[in-house]
Amino acid sequence: MGIFDEEERKPAAPHQLGQDLSLLSVDELKHRITLLQDEVSRLEREVESKGATKNAAEALFHRG
Repeated sequence: MGIFDEEERKPAAPHQLGQDLSLLSVDELKHRITLLQDEVSRLEREVESKGATKNAAEALFHRG
């Protein structure tokens, strides 16, 4: 490695709730917001899926 080679950047640590955000750039904050919004959407889809499964099971077992 030459003296002008850039050091390898470590991958960003995953977001942790309550962590200090003061050292993150605006771009890093925006990226984390996008990642967290995507995760919220994924969680909401899972809740809906589980709700549909529960409703189907209830309908099956509460027949006449």
